[in-house]
Amino acid sequence: MLQRIKVNLDLMEAMLYYWQATNDKEKVSEKYLNDVSQMPGLVLAYDNEFNAESVRKVLSAITNREPFSSKIKKESRFWNNNMWMMEDLSYTNSIIQPLKKLNLEHLLDSLNSKENCKYDEIEIVFSPLHFDEYLIRDNKIIINFFKLMPDSEGKLKVGELNIDKYIEEKISELL
Repeated sequence: MLQRIKVNLDLMEAMLYYWQATNDKEKVSEKYLNDVSQMPGLVLAYDNEFNAESVRKVLSAITNREPFSSKIKKESRFWNNNMWMMEDLSYTNSIIQPLKKLNLEHLLDSLNSKENCKYDEIEIVFSPLHFDEYLIRDNKIIINFFKLMPDSEGKLKVGELNIDKYIEEKISELL
C-alpha cells in the first residue's frame, strides 16, 4: 500500500542557483557543476548519449559564456533548454514557486483504491532533462522541468493536464 508521495526538488534548487548566478555573470565552479551532474534527478536519466560529462560540458559552456555545439541532439536540447530558463528568470520562478508548494498527499486514497502498489513510497523528482517528458525508474518518476508550463492562474500544467492529474496518471503507470 502506498503510504507517501515524496516531492524531490533538490536538483531544481541547485539549478535555480546555477541559472541565477550565471544570469548575474557569476562564475559557477566546475566542482558545483560536477556535483549537479551526479544528482539522482540527472543520473537516473543518463544513457549512452547523455551522461554526467554531457551535463558538465553544457553547463560549463553556459557559465563561461563559451560557444556550444554538439552533434548529440540531447546535449544540444539540454543547452537550449537551460538558455531558455535564463532568458526570463521570472518565468522560471513562475514554475519553481508552485512546485515548492506542491502537496500530493490527497492522491493517496484515490491511488490506493485503484491499485495495489508494491511501494510504500513513490518519489516525484523534477529534473531539467532534454527530450523526455518523464521517466520511470523503480519507485521514482522523473518529470522534465522544461515541460512544465504555468497557466493564467499560477497553476502548473504538463500539456493539457494540471500537474496533480498528470502525476496521478504517471503513478498509475508505475503501479
